[in-house]
Amino acid sequence: MASVDECRQALQELAARLDRHADEAGRIDLDRTLACRITDLDTAFHGRLQDGRLIDLTDGDNPDAKIALLTSSDDLVALVQGQLDLARAVAGRRVSIKANPFDLMKLRKLI
Repeated sequence: MASVDECRQALQELAARLDRHADEAGRIDLDRTLACRITDLDTAFHGRLQDGRLIDLTDGDNPDAKIALLTSSDDLVALVQGQLDLARAVAGRRVSIKANPFDLMKLRKLI
């Protein structure tokens, strides 16, 4: 099981990757609150997706987040490190993403 600090670092790495991708791909029209809930650690992080970037990442949950990612600590780290394919993880119910269908289509452009 990964630690809270390892999950926080994985999300910071994801934010850095999204920044680089946004610079290369141009502006992506997606401005939504985001929560990442780590099921095995009973902890959460939240931030905001804005123009294809993950900003204002901080500890704690946002129950009103428009996009919610639910996963275990190990699966979060594996996703960010590229060791776990997101589509397979969702299909295998290792990861759950709650968002409206239009946001899901925009999220695919970020990954």
